[in-house]
Amino acid sequence: MTKDDLREQIWDYLESEGLARFPFPPHGRIPNFENHREAADRLATTDAWSQASTLKCNPDGPQLPVRRQALRDGKTIYMAVPRLRDEKPFLRLDPAEIDDIHAATTVSGCSKHGVPVDPEAMPEIDLIVAGSVAVDRAGSRIGKGEGYSDLEFALLRGFGPINSETTVATTVHDCQLLEAGEIETGRHDVPVDLIVTPTDTIEPDSTAPRPEGIYWDDLDAETRGEIPVLERLNESRPIEHNDG
Repeated sequence: MTKDDLREQIWDYLESEGLARFPFPPHGRIPNFENHREAADRLATTDAWSQASTLKCNPDGPQLPVRRQALRDGKTIYMAVPRLRDEKPFLRLDPAEIDDIHAATTVSGCSKHGVPVDPEAMPEIDLIVAGSVAVDRAGSRIGKGEGYSDLEFALLRGFGPINSETTVATTVHDCQLLEAGEIETGRHDVPVDLIVTPTDTIEPDSTAPRPEGIYWDDLDAETRGEIPVLERLNESRPIEHNDG
């Protein structure tokens, strides 16, 4: 099946089986799911979690307990602003600067309590937590279809806070976990190293390459115009000389 087919299948199943949680419907978003707190608790027992002091995390509902646990554990979180539209397109949630963890970690609260930062000012990211609509046992992931999670990875790879060794994790419901090979991926797709469900922890042995940065030829003019930080990254690229 295509990625769109798989998305619809997962969204429909979560809804029909009563496994989806607020916000409704699950369609068109990273879906919240039953027992998402148990998945977050399981993630917090992993070595990748204990060794991380800085996280990049998505703002979606199922990862809300992940964000709260991170701040309670003294970890600093970086979150992208919607569609990377601001001049400073990331928000820093530093537990030393936050009084109300519950308010600061909601979708609306992160923009109020988070501090806007440039990617150039971000430290090395130890752990990425990405939201998923589906993920297979080989580590191939499907988001909601807009491509921003992969673009954020490529952008930060270009600026430096993310490298080829940065651990990428996702928390999903067990029904969102597919067999290896069910998801076809392209060069923009970021494979995950750690999959955590409410009942299981999987460490895929993925051989899929990670994006080395932005694939500039694949970006249209509209996308470049909507994301100001892309121009800064483009201007910092080495000039290619043609000696032929």
